[in-house]
Amino acid sequence: MLTHNLKKSNGDVFLYYERVSENAYIFAHWVGRQDLDTVRRGGYAYLDLMKEQACAKLLNSHKELIGPWDIATDWISTYWTPAAVTLGLRYMAQVLAPGVYGQMSFHQLHQRIGNLLEIKMFENEKDAIEWLNGLPEPNNSTVLHN
Repeated sequence: MLTHNLKKSNGDVFLYYERVSENAYIFAHWVGRQDLDTVRRGGYAYLDLMKEQACAKLLNSHKELIGPWDIATDWISTYWTPAAVTLGLRYMAQVLAPGVYGQMSFHQLHQRIGNLLEIKMFENEKDAIEWLNGLPEPNNSTVLHN
């Protein structure tokens, strides 16, 4: 597994992400405060991984996320989610942020994208991984590629 990271202009890492062995799922771990720029950069990084090789499952961890990120909800719901679904994403395990603002941001997003893919929320990564590993592998022959 090769872990990638993305940094803010001040050098702080805001996202660690990787394709877990044998393409089981993409793991993304968000750190600190996020804004529209960081969310877009992270979202494009996921899409690049999915363009290289389709992956139906995403573990999106906000366990170290601080504060709200609802400024990015429009972009995620109108651009990123449809693009990710087109590239084969079917399941998202969401580890919720410890703070109420991050949780509220995700609940707002979930209302907007919950009909596009199966999303389940978790308090920890262990339970999220167990759920993802228990899901069936979708037929990737139906995945559309650009």
